[in-house]
Amino acid sequence: MLKLFQSNNHKFILFAGFIAVMLLGVLLFFNPPAVFPDPGMGFQVLRSMQLGAPFNTLLGPDQSDISKNYSQFLTWWSPGQYLVPYLFKLGSFFNTGEAIAITITICQIMGLVGLYFFFRKVGFTPFISVASLLFIICQQAFVVPYVFYNGGEILLFAFVGWFLYGCVSLKKPGLTLVLFVLFSGWLGFFCKSSFLWIYAAGLCCLWLRLSSINPSIANRIKTGLWLAIPGALSLAGIYVFFLSKGETPASVSHGLKLTLQTFAFPLASPILSGFSVDDMLHGLIYHTGKPVFDVTWSLIILSLLAIFSLLLIISITRYVPNNNYRLFILVFYVAAILFFGLTYLRQLTISYEARHFRILGILVVPGILYLVNQLKAGYQLLFTLICIGIGVTSFRYLAKGYQYNKAVTAKGISGIAQPNIDQPSLNHIMKLDRENRNAVFVFISDDIGLEIMHNRIITLQPIGPDLKIDADDYRYEGHAGPLYIVLPESYAGPKERMILQSFPGYKGFSQSMLSSKYVLYSAK
Repeated sequence: MLKLFQSNNHKFILFAGFIAVMLLGVLLFFNPPAVFPDPGMGFQVLRSMQLGAPFNTLLGPDQSDISKNYSQFLTWWSPGQYLVPYLFKLGSFFNTGEAIAITITICQIMGLVGLYFFFRKVGFTPFISVASLLFIICQQAFVVPYVFYNGGEILLFAFVGWFLYGCVSLKKPGLTLVLFVLFSGWLGFFCKSSFLWIYAAGLCCLWLRLSSINPSIANRIKTGLWLAIPGALSLAGIYVFFLSKGETPASVSHGLKLTLQTFAFPLASPILSGFSVDDMLHGLIYHTGKPVFDVTWSLIILSLLAIFSLLLIISITRYVPNNNYRLFILVFYVAAILFFGLTYLRQLTISYEARHFRILGILVVPGILYLVNQLKAGYQLLFTLICIGIGVTSFRYLAKGYQYNKAVTAKGISGIAQPNIDQPSLNHIMKLDRENRNAVFVFISDDIGLEIMHNRIITLQPIGPDLKIDADDYRYEGHAGPLYIVLPESYAGPKERMILQSFPGYKGFSQSMLSSKYVLYSAK
C-alpha cells in the first residue's frame, strides 16, 4: 500500500482526497446532518441571543415560576460550535443546516492541510504524510460530522494541526512567539474548551525544543518566561471572561474512585482512537449504542489495548528518527494519561470516550506508517487489510447515516436533520408555534426546540428505563400561557405521568396523537 505513494503519486492522492472532501461537502449542503446534544444546546444559546439575550446566555422559563424567565451564562461548552456556523448565516440566505454543512467542509479541509504541514515539518516524507491523511480520513471520527454535527470536535480538528505546526516551527523567543502563545490559547478554546490540555502539552513541547538549543538553567528559565507570561495572560482571559461565569465539566468532583479503566483508558487511547476501536465497538466503557461486549470482556480488551498502545509508543519513540516528532508523541501521551487519569480519578463529568483523545489517534498515524514501511511485505499487506476494514466500516456508517438523514428524519425551518421527531409531528408543532406568542413548548431533545421561533421552550432530559430521575430537575412551578408537551408514544405510562406531574400549575391535559410515534399533551 505505502509503495503506491512513492515518487509523485502522493500529489495525485492528495488532490483526489481533497476533491472527495469537497464532494462530500456539496452532498452535505443539500442534506445537512443532525446535531449532537452538546452543539444542540449551543444553538439553543444562539436562539436565545437572537431573541434578545446577552452574549452566550441561555434564556428560558424559570423553574420556580414558569411565567418568568431565567438566564444562564453557558460555560459548559465553548461558543465556537454555534458562532462559526452563525458567521456563515450573516448576510446570506443560508439556514442553520446549510451553514453547518459549510462549517464542516471548511474545517475538514483546514484540518487536513494543517496536519499535512505538521507531518512534513516534523520530518516525514511527502508519501508518509499523504498516507497519514488517507488513514485519518478512514477513521470513523472523520466521517461522524457528516451524520451528526459534533460542534467543538470538528472545529478543534480544523485548528489543532496548525497549532502543532506553530509549536514545531518557531525557532526563537520574540514577539512572534508571544503573539502565537497568546492568541492560540484563545482561538483553541474558542473551538473547544478541552483544547486547554492540548495547549499545555503543546507549550511544553515548544519550551523543550527552544531550551534544547542552549540547555543551561538560565536559558531554560528565560525561555520559560517567554512562554509563561503570554500563556498565563491567555488563560487568565479565558477564566475571567468565560469560565468564571458558571459551571464546567471540571467544576464538580464526586470524590476519588480508582478503577481499572481510570488509567487504562488513557493508556489505551492511541489505539482506541487511532484505529477507531472505541467507535466501532459503540463505546468500550461509555456506550453510545448497544454494547458489543459485556463489562468483563470490555475490561480485558481495554487492558490488552493499553499494553499494545504502550508498546506502540515505545516503538515509535525508539525507531522513528525525528527528534521533534518523538518529543510531541511522548509529551502528549504523558499529558493525556495525567490529565484524563486524574479527571477520571476525581469522577469529573468527562466520559470514557476516545473522541477526547483524538489528537493522540492523529499524532501516532505517521509514526505507525513509518514503522510499517520498514516491515516485510506480508506485514504491510496485513496492515493494509486492517486499514481497508476501518475505512469500509467508517464509510458504511457514513452512507447509512447520510441516507437516514435524507430519507427518514424530519426537516424544519432550521434545515438540520431531526431524528427525534417525524415530519407530521414537526409540521404540527411549527404550526402551533406560528399561531401562538405566549406558549411554552416542552421537548426531551435539545434539537427540536431549534424549530420554535416565536415561543419559549423547555428541554428535559430523557427518562431512562430505570425511571430514576431527580424530580427537582424536572419540576416547573406556576402557570403561563398554553403548555405543549411533545413525547414519544413509548413514554405512555409512568414516564408520561412523571413529566405531566412536573407542571403542577397545569391541570386537565388533553392528549392528541401527532403521528403513530409521537403524542402532544396540551393544557391551557
